[in-house]
Amino acid sequence: MWFLILVAVVGLATLLVVLFAPHIRSYAAGGRCKSLARLDGKTVLITGANTGIGKETALDLATRGAQVIMACRDVDKGEEAAASIRLSYPEARLEVRGLDLADTCSIRSFAQQFLTDFTQLHVLVNNAGVMMCPYTKTNDGFEMHIGVNHLGHFLLTSLLIGLLKRSAPSRIVVVSSLAHNFGWIRLHDLHSQGSYNSGLAYCQSKLANVLFARELARRLKGCNVTVNSVHPGTVNSDLTRHSTLMMILFGFFSIFLKTPREGAQTSVYCAVAEELHAISGKHFSDCTPAFVAPQGRSEETARRLWDASCELLGIQWD
Repeated sequence: MWFLILVAVVGLATLLVVLFAPHIRSYAAGGRCKSLARLDGKTVLITGANTGIGKETALDLATRGAQVIMACRDVDKGEEAAASIRLSYPEARLEVRGLDLADTCSIRSFAQQFLTDFTQLHVLVNNAGVMMCPYTKTNDGFEMHIGVNHLGHFLLTSLLIGLLKRSAPSRIVVVSSLAHNFGWIRLHDLHSQGSYNSGLAYCQSKLANVLFARELARRLKGCNVTVNSVHPGTVNSDLTRHSTLMMILFGFFSIFLKTPREGAQTSVYCAVAEELHAISGKHFSDCTPAFVAPQGRSEETARRLWDASCELLGIQWD
């Protein structure tokens, strides 16, 4: 009897999903960037542009006329992504360059060469990231989540900020996540040496993204360089590759998830929307202002994280 009831319930649920699939997909897709702004003559740099929302952001901004630099850890995969983009848009102006955000030497080398080769940078999209990976450290001894998602982009931005100022008006987009709501900045143990949970480490790094964007916006006030963070949504991408459970769940509930193209919309919106030309230090989701957790609004925590980041990286950034 109970087995028959279970089969009936599962069957009914499946039928409802099938019937309402178009509506579910429409809801899951979220907001779309409606701006028709062109980026002709503009230079854009996107980290992690070889896959997922990074690749889709590169495609969108390339179709707007921008010269897009795709900064990728795996150059071969970056070239494959660039070739795929060119199939969709043959006129795309793309260049793939190697950048390993888990290695400060690679970041410094990348930035030095970039500054030699380019005289302008109008949009920087700090997109690359890792999620729920086993406990590992970067080449510099940082826990991987905080090292790549926060410290790597912190250093890259610091090295390119002068060029962004000289290219003003310019924009910085920091890809964070709704996961920042569950994060806490453990200044006494940023690298999770006392205890490690991959989910909590990821949440901490995403909170660090929000705090970095807010503090940087405060410091850049009056420079005509804006900084905003974004939550792309729950996207069906390979970011979950380190968690078998997450991959299974994402596969099972894929109808409720955004595609990478849908997930890229808020990054694109913050990069091009005319109405955001003077908006800085905010957080967006589905192309609209989004809620920021109380710990993400703490000016004291933002400043302390800033100072700790500078100390860890051995830099001065006033």
